This record gives sequence, C-alpha cells and structure tokens, in this order.
Amino acid sequence: MPWRETCAVEERMRFVLAVEAGEEPMAALCRRFEISRRHGYKWIERWRTEGVAGLADRSRAPLHHPQAVPAELGEACLAVRRAHPTWGPVKVRAWLERKHRGRPWPAASTIGALFDREGLAVKRKLRRRVPPGGPLFAADAANDVWTIDFKGWFRTGDGVRVDPMTLADACSRYLLRCQAVAHPDTGHVWPILDAAFREYGLPLRLCSDNGPPFATIGAGGLSRLSVQVIKAGVVPERITPGKPQENGRHERMHLTLLQDTAQPPAATLRAQQKRFQAFRRTDNEERPHAALGNATPAETHAPSPRRWDGVLRSPGTEPGEAVRQVKSNGLISWHGQLVYVSEALGGEPIGLAETGDGTWTVRYGSILLGLLKHRGDRLERPRKGADGLVDNAARCPQGPQPPQPQPART
Repeated sequence: MPWRETCAVEERMRFVLAVEAGEEPMAALCRRFEISRRHGYKWIERWRTEGVAGLADRSRAPLHHPQAVPAELGEACLAVRRAHPTWGPVKVRAWLERKHRGRPWPAASTIGALFDREGLAVKRKLRRRVPPGGPLFAADAANDVWTIDFKGWFRTGDGVRVDPMTLADACSRYLLRCQAVAHPDTGHVWPILDAAFREYGLPLRLCSDNGPPFATIGAGGLSRLSVQVIKAGVVPERITPGKPQENGRHERMHLTLLQDTAQPPAATLRAQQKRFQAFRRTDNEERPHAALGNATPAETHAPSPRRWDGVLRSPGTEPGEAVRQVKSNGLISWHGQLVYVSEALGGEPIGLAETGDGTWTVRYGSILLGLLKHRGDRLERPRKGADGLVDNAARCPQGPQPPQPQPART
C-alpha cells in the first residue's frame, strides 16, 4: 500500500488533539511523535492561544536589527541618489556628511546595498583592466593648467545641432565654462576664452587635443586660436594624438555631462543651455570629488594672480635672433628666397637662430616651428621626439611681456 502523506502542521494537530483527549500521559505522547516535552508544551500553548494558526511555522528572522539603517537615514540617502542619478554611494555619503555634519551616516557599502535593493544601482559591464594613463602635464596648483575640449555634438528635440565647449581647471576640477557654441571655430571659441581670462585670470598652460580650432598640422601645430592664446600670455599644449587618456579628467567630466544633461537632450537649444548652466553649478559647488578629498571644486579653486588687461601682445624674441615678419599668406623672406611658415602667423614676428652647423631654428616665442637647412627654401619639421613646445615659464615667468624692439633685418 502507498505511504500516507502528511505534513508538519497535520502532525502537530494530531499531537494536540491527542493531548486534549487525555488518553495518554504527556511523556508517552511526546515519545510517540518523536519530539521533546519542551516542544510538546510549546505547541500546546500556541494551540490554546492562537488556534490552528499557531501550529504553522514562524519566520526565524530577528524582530529587531540593531545594525539596520534607520528609515530616516535611508530615505535621505535615496533622496540624494534620485536627485543625482550619476552619484555613487561614496559621493552620496560625502555630500550628506558635508550637509549634515555630526550625524552618523551608514558606510558607503551599506548605502550601495540600499541602492541595489531599491533598484537604483546600475550594473556595469566588466572591462579588461589596462594600465592607467596619466595627465601629460602636471597641475600642482590651481591655474597651472586649464583644459579645453568639445563634447561630441548632438541635436536637441527640435533638430538644432549642439556643440558643447567646456573649459576646466585641471588641478581643482573647477568647470570654468560649459557652453554651446554655434560653430566650433576660432571666431566663436575665442570670445569664451577671452571672457574666462578676464574673470579668472590667466593660466600658465592651456591643454587641448590636436583637432581644430585648437591645433593644425602646420608649423608648430599652431592655429589662429593658439596664436591668440600665446599673445594673451598662455602656453598652448596638446596631448599626444590618439591618447585621450592624457586628458582623462576632462574626458571623465564629459561622460557625466552627457549623462546628466543629454540623455535625452532637451527640447530646444535654450533649454539645453539651461541644463549646462545647472550642471556647472552642481559640479562646482555640490558634487564631491574623490581626488580633492571629497571637497568641491569651488572650495579648492582660486582666481589666477596673473590678471589680464585684454591686450594681445606678440611674444618677444631672444637676443641675437634674426627677426622676420610673417606675411598674410604665411611666407617670410629669407636670404633672397620665400619660405612658407604658416598662415596662422600672418602679421606676427618670428625669430631665427643659427645653431652653428648652418641650420637655423625658427621659433614663435617658445614654440619651435621648424628648421631651415642648406639653401633655406623650405621649413623642415623638427625631428621625431621634439613636440615643438618648450618650457615657456622660464622665458615668460610673469606672463605676457611688452613687445621687444626688433633688430634691423639683414
């Protein structure tokens, strides 16, 4: 015959009914049902106080959790996360500690588990770890290096193209400008740089990629914009082509900018610019940065002591250098021949210095443009390994200098 199926609740019911019948002693019933007398009395008590419901299994979870996050603190963490979806648990905790000093906030791992339970955590794809790339130029203090770049263009809801240009201080991470420009060219970028120079002073260096309008493939990589930057008293510097990790902190900021302001884009250009302004305020004044010890950029940035009067001055030349004025078509006259230098330098003086072996180095301020050899009818690029940039701080430590008197042409 088949085995009779039963369950724990049915067995407990049979046990308590047998006890209530009073036909056998308690000890004998407990031996027959293979339970201890302590458990037997427990089920009898539950039966008499709760009825059949008392014979069901109860959860063994503790009724009180001393280490549980209080509901008030948990809701505060969730509120910050909902307001800033790109902030992780470390930034959320740092922000709460700054806003509510003295309160014991949960650990970042606990806050992360809270986000996960509430469906606010974003799972990232595992990526192969590669050696990190460091910045090309050290920025040990505010205004040592400013970084400039364009975020990839996109269109607003009404189809208007948006080219966001961003300008930031590399040391303090302070976002100086975040603005959509009509065209990514010198005519639209220079007014933004001019306004930033007037408001925050001059940095020592301005780092960019190798694309227009920041650079060209011409002599020294100079563009019309970089020439104006030099005349303002700032050294233009460029990352290695194909190495965006050398400007990694700026690229990482662009990722957050995209997530916070353009997913999805705003309906109009005006609304999109309002998003950029709100992002700049939040990034500068509220968002903690781990590289700054969870301080905000506004707390670590200070205006440059190198104030700018708005006058563009051509850099001076070294004593003993021959000086030539670049024509509007980019040519100079040298030893009876016309040598092409760069149209970006039209109207600017350049210095030529002989090295002793019949070769002449051609410079615009601190920028090595190339070499003139032999007949001197063609400007040759510097050999591989020379990037065309030298330390301008030693030659122009106080920023732009007034034009120097030029020697007579030979």
